[in-house]
Amino acid sequence: MAVLKVKFTKTKRDKLAQILWILNWVSVVSGIILFSLGLFLKIEIKKRNEVMAKGDINSVPNMLISVGVIACIINFLGGKICYDCSDANKFSRWKLVMLPYIICTFCFTFCILVGALMCYTMRNELEESLYLGLRDAIKFYKDTDIPGRCFLKKTVDMLQIGFQCCGNNGFRDWFEIQWVSARYLNMASKEVLDRLKSNVDGKFLVDGVPFSCCNPSSPRPCIQYQLTNNSAHYNYDFLTEELNIWVKGCREALLDYYTAIMRSIGIAALLIWFFELSVLIGVRYLQTAMKNVLLLGDLEGESDGWLLENSFVETAKYNISIIKNLGKANQISTVSGMNDPNIDVQNTNCGKTNVPTKSIPAAS
Repeated sequence: MAVLKVKFTKTKRDKLAQILWILNWVSVVSGIILFSLGLFLKIEIKKRNEVMAKGDINSVPNMLISVGVIACIINFLGGKICYDCSDANKFSRWKLVMLPYIICTFCFTFCILVGALMCYTMRNELEESLYLGLRDAIKFYKDTDIPGRCFLKKTVDMLQIGFQCCGNNGFRDWFEIQWVSARYLNMASKEVLDRLKSNVDGKFLVDGVPFSCCNPSSPRPCIQYQLTNNSAHYNYDFLTEELNIWVKGCREALLDYYTAIMRSIGIAALLIWFFELSVLIGVRYLQTAMKNVLLLGDLEGESDGWLLENSFVETAKYNISIIKNLGKANQISTVSGMNDPNIDVQNTNCGKTNVPTKSIPAAS
């Protein structure tokens, strides 16, 4: 029994073909939107690739870009097919193409769904990439004289100012590394030498942060050094007083920023998936209705259209049997007792079957 069978008159078939022609052109626009969203996300990631570790974080924008391009091509072809389906004579040349087209389009819409879901599952990979990338960027903050790293100070400073953040997980990350270049340390100072000797690795560690961690909205002048020393500042308690530096880590700030972008892109991709799926359902109805018109031979009469010619169970069993039997037609069984398929081939009788024995010359 057919699934969701609908009866179509010629007028309904013509209207359905016209509507699907318009919707396919709208789908071309949706493909351009997907492409643009993927390109936008790729550019946003590339802007801050200096503070991201190399990984698979570009898989989502690449997926969206690819799906967007394919959407434009498939829906452009679908618009041409639906336009010709308003005429039964023109439909005959697309008759053998429409079913493969529908199958390919169904797989394509599934890719859109996968791309939308990837926008929500990318958070863990992005968080790990940001953690490793920011850790290295902060570590090389002081290396302004080393080629390949000289730009990291500016990158980190602009990042902390723009996203109102400090450090990787927080401002205390700056306490664990030497972020002041050795060229700006007075090696004749006893305080500097004591700090270098007090550390196992010989690093100059201070409980201070770069200027870019300062919050300009704070009424108090920025305190960059000795953040944990209450006696170093008047009327100051770092445990109870709200610090005048950014307390949020840059990893969290960037993660929130990209998560908001990907959530919006994911919602847009899901809406486009629903739209593409509805257009595909309409194309399937049009294909089956036009096919049945040709079978009936009455181009002006009514015809049935459906999603599946048989039930879901029967369709699944049929497709599974096709998959199981793939290639079996070209295989010759070697199991004992099985007949050779060529044994029963009939031979053409080209002459007499009963040949007298005397006609056969005897060996001398």
